[in-house]
Amino acid sequence: MATPKDLPDVGGFIRDLRRNAKISLRQLAEQAGVSNPYLSQIERGLRKPSAEVLQQLASALRVSTPAMYLRAGLLDDKEGHGVLAAIAVDADLTMAQKQSLSQIYETFRRENTRLAEAQAEAETAQADQPASPSASQAADLANVAATGPTTVGGTPTEAVLESVAVTEAGTAPAPGSTSIPQKKKAAEAAEEETS
Repeated sequence: MATPKDLPDVGGFIRDLRRNAKISLRQLAEQAGVSNPYLSQIERGLRKPSAEVLQQLASALRVSTPAMYLRAGLLDDKEGHGVLAAIAVDADLTMAQKQSLSQIYETFRRENTRLAEAQAEAETAQADQPASPSASQAADLANVAATGPTTVGGTPTEAVLESVAVTEAGTAPAPGSTSIPQKKKAAEAAEEETS
């Protein structure tokens, strides 16, 4: 895996992301809330941005903040942030694909942390009170921690992916229902036909 030393400087990284997103320097500066000359200096390696500015740029470029921090040398690659950086610099992926992959990866990591904590809590509860009802509930949590969340008839992975898809795309309308914008368009079309 590439180390931060093997990767381009943060200014070049920001410039590459901006160009891949087909955003002008001025547009990115406006979206990130920084001045145009300041952003230009960052991209050319003349200025080192603060963590706050990096966070604003990451948000404007729709990449994860840890990936931006890693490229700037503010994070070590100890906690899987190299994966996020690799996703961010992959030229074969679109910005939307990079964002989706990063969100899925971060969702899996958060879910694994949450499940590990639930399992540890269950083991502690079982050791303290092996015959109590709360220990039984804790054991149920440990069972969920071992298998992960599932959908009806689905696998744990599908449940997490489904939650990411819903978060990213919004909830889908119920089958057979017409959304408000579609109803509005239909009403406008009917009105034009009558006039």
